[in-house]
Amino acid sequence: MRIDRAIDAYLRHVTVERGLSEHTLGAYRRDLDVYLRWLTDAGIDDTAAVTGAIIGRFIADRSAIVPAPAATSLARLQSSVRGLHRFLVREGIEVEDPSGRLRPPKTPQRLPKALTIDQVERLLAAPSPEEPLGIRDRALLELLYATGARVSEAVGLDVDDLAHGDVLRLYGKGSKERIVPIGSFARDAVDSYLTRVRPALAAKGRASARLFLGARGAPLSRQSAWLVIRSAAERAQIAADVSPHTLRHSFATHLLQGGADVRVVQELLGHASVATTQIYTHVSVDTLRDIYATSHPRAR
Repeated sequence: MRIDRAIDAYLRHVTVERGLSEHTLGAYRRDLDVYLRWLTDAGIDDTAAVTGAIIGRFIADRSAIVPAPAATSLARLQSSVRGLHRFLVREGIEVEDPSGRLRPPKTPQRLPKALTIDQVERLLAAPSPEEPLGIRDRALLELLYATGARVSEAVGLDVDDLAHGDVLRLYGKGSKERIVPIGSFARDAVDSYLTRVRPALAAKGRASARLFLGARGAPLSRQSAWLVIRSAAERAQIAADVSPHTLRHSFATHLLQGGADVRVVQELLGHASVATTQIYTHVSVDTLRDIYATSHPRAR
């Protein structure tokens, strides 16, 4: 089978069968486009001609590029290639999987960086309450911290997803739905935005059910939400690197520090495995260790 057709078939498969997000699908597509170009340059245009040695050379070439790719990016690239060839075997298009012996690179475990509670409060207070977009930005930041939502989940919210009062309906990876509580501070900030700002923004653009709208009335993008967070961090004079995931990390860490059960936090975050959530327990333990070391008279 021609490799470009095989890739198209695989992407259609993961779109329909696995319900992946547009962000994840985009990553798969970019990885496999790189793979296709490399194979084409090597004179290989049929999946039957791909061997384990060829895939090995491809990965080695990608590992050697300058600047060197991050281990996580290389691991995702290998995962995309393995997924393609496993799909071809499952569908009976090929008999053997040439990626079967491919092993992902070891990625260093990185503890998520959380803000302190004081930093979060400064961040949330940074947008101007006198400006329409400041009211919107405050609502977005409050909602992210109150629910632990991914930024893609937040910008994907419709107004109707708030119809349940003190809980919010989120759609995570694989379109999996979960219900999370929304605290009074976030609810008040969102209600203020809905009544004072959103109607005027909506009148500037085409009718949209999205909760968060941009200055011209179009749905707020992930990139624009990232800029909102970065701008608030600069206003709050927070020296730490604040990314779209920072409030999610802070949400989880502060819950665990406050005594929440790790499985409850797992449900709130929408993690498929509790092992993913348990990385936050290491953060809490490190915090306890630091407090002990600085507070106990015989800790040293």
